[in-house]
Amino acid sequence: MTVFVVIVAVVAVLALLALVHRWLWVRLVRDTTRAGGAARRAGTVLAFALPLLALAALTAGRAGAPFWLERLVAWPGYMWLAVLLYLTMAMAVAEPIRRLWLRRLPAATPAPQSPEGLELVPAVSGAEPQAPAGSGGHPVVAAGGAVGAGPAAPGGVAAGPAPQSPEGLESGAEPQAPARSAGDPAAVSAAGGASGAEPRAGAGAEPQLREGAGRGTAPQGPGTAAQPTDTPAADATQAGTVTAPGTAGTATAAAKAGTATATAAAGAGTAGDAVPTGAGTAAAGVAGPDTAEPPAGVGRRVFVARVLGGAAAVAAAGVVGNGTYGVLRGPRVKRVQVPLARLPRAAHGFRIAVVSDVHLGPVLGRAHTRRIVDTVNRTQPDLIAIVGDLVDGDVRDLGPAAEPLRELRARLGSFFVTGNHEYFSGAQQWVDHVRELGLTPLENARRELPHFDLAGVNDVQGEKEGKGPDFQAALGDRDRARASVLLAHQPIVIDEAVRHGVDLQLSGHTHGGQLWPGKYLAELANPTVAGLERYGDTQLYVSRGAGAWGPPVRVGAPSDITVVELASYQA
Repeated sequence: MTVFVVIVAVVAVLALLALVHRWLWVRLVRDTTRAGGAARRAGTVLAFALPLLALAALTAGRAGAPFWLERLVAWPGYMWLAVLLYLTMAMAVAEPIRRLWLRRLPAATPAPQSPEGLELVPAVSGAEPQAPAGSGGHPVVAAGGAVGAGPAAPGGVAAGPAPQSPEGLESGAEPQAPARSAGDPAAVSAAGGASGAEPRAGAGAEPQLREGAGRGTAPQGPGTAAQPTDTPAADATQAGTVTAPGTAGTATAAAKAGTATATAAAGAGTAGDAVPTGAGTAAAGVAGPDTAEPPAGVGRRVFVARVLGGAAAVAAAGVVGNGTYGVLRGPRVKRVQVPLARLPRAAHGFRIAVVSDVHLGPVLGRAHTRRIVDTVNRTQPDLIAIVGDLVDGDVRDLGPAAEPLRELRARLGSFFVTGNHEYFSGAQQWVDHVRELGLTPLENARRELPHFDLAGVNDVQGEKEGKGPDFQAALGDRDRARASVLLAHQPIVIDEAVRHGVDLQLSGHTHGGQLWPGKYLAELANPTVAGLERYGDTQLYVSRGAGAWGPPVRVGAPSDITVVELASYQA
C-alpha cells in the first residue's frame, strides 16, 4: 500500500511539473515569438531539456551515477528548479495583469469622415485625386470637380491616393478612363460650368480627374478605401455641397437640375484591378495585397506578452541570483543568548558554535567547507556542534571536500551527530571519517563536560537501519541536577527531550524553509522552523543551516552559523 501511495504521489508531481512547463511555454515562448522562428525553436528545446536536467539532478546520486555526471547535471538542473519556482510565481501574478491590460487597451481609432461617410484628408503633394466608383464598381466623376467615394480594391486591400501634378490642382484637367470593350458606355462630360473634359483611354489606367484652379480638393484618404456608395450614381444626386477643410472652393457633390453626372462604366473584359498611375503613388503610401495589416489585436497581445514575460523573467532571475550569492558567499554569524536554570555561574558565557546542514555534494564542495571553517574559527567558540546533514554522497567522492574540517578549533573540541542525509549514502562511513578528521561522533551517547552534560542522538532516518535515536542510552542515567544540552538533527524529537529533562536542544534540518514560501510547508512538519522557542522546561533552538540542499539558493532564509551563548541565572 505504501509503495502504491508513493507511485501515485510521484506521478502526480510529474504531471504537475508537465502542466507548469506547458503553461510557461505558452506564455513565454508561443505568445512572444514567431512560429517557425529561431527563438520559438530554442524556447521549445529548453522547455524539454531543462525539466529533464532537473530530474537527472534529483535522481543521479540515488541511481549510482558517476560523481562527474552528478556534477555535470547538478548545476543546471538544480538552478532550473529554483528559477522555475519564482518564474511560475511571477507569471501567476502577471496573468490577471495581462488580462486586464488587454481589456483596457483602446482599439484602433478610425479616421475622421465627412457627413456622407467620406474621409477628409488633405491631398498629398504629387498625387492626383482618384475618380470614385458608383454602385457596382463604376467610376463616377461629379460636376465641378467633386469626386465621390469608391469601393475598396478587390481582396479587401485599400487603394491609395492617385498622384497629383507638382503644382497641385491644374486648370483644364481631363478625366482619364480605362480602355474598355466596344460595348462599354463612354464617359459623359458634366454640364453646368464644368470644363470641357474629354475622356482619354489608356490600357488598364485608373480614371483620374484634375480640377480647375481655385477649386477645393475632393475628399480622399491615403492608404484607405473610400466608402462605397449603396445606390447607382444616377440616384445619388442631391442638392448641397461637400467642403473639404482648408479649401477655398466648394466641391459640388450632386448637380442641380439640368446637370448630368458623368459616369464611366467598367467593362466586363477589363483585365486586373484599377491601379493609380504616376510616380507619386509609392510616396502616397498605397497599400497592396502583400502589405495587408495583421488582424486587429495580434500586435497588442504580443507586446503585452513580451513585456510581462520579460518582467517575470527578470524578477525570477534577480531573486535566484541574489539567493545564490548569499549561499556561495558563505554563512553569516548569528549570536543568541540562552539562559539555563541549572547552569552554574562558572559556565556563564559559554559559547557553542552550531553548524548544521552543510550539504557537501556535487554543487557545494571544498571551497564551501573552507569558508565555514574560517567563519567558525573566527568566533573562537568553546565548543563546536555539527548537528547533521554534513554531506550528500560517499566518502570516496566527498572526502576531499570535507578535509578542511580537520582545521576546526575549539577549547573543548568538535562534536557530530548524524542527519537524515548521511543515511542516504551510508552513515557509518561518515561516522568513521569525521572521527579521522578530529571530530567526536555522539551516537546515542553523552559526554560530561565540566559544567553541563552534552548528549547526542542519531537521526530518526536511522530507524530503517536499526540505528535510530535512543534517548534512554543517551540521557537515561544522567544526574538531573546538572544542566544538559542535546544535539539532535530534527526538531521533531523535542517531546522526547522534554520527557528526559533536557534544558536545551540544538537542531537543524529545516533550513528555515530555504526557498520562500517553503517556510510555511516546513511549519507543517516541524514544531519550530528557525530560532529559539520553549517547550515546557526545555528550550529548542533550530539553525537555518550553513549550506543548501538542491539549488544553491536561499530566499527569505539566509544561511547562518549560530553562536549560542549560555547564560546562568546565578550570574
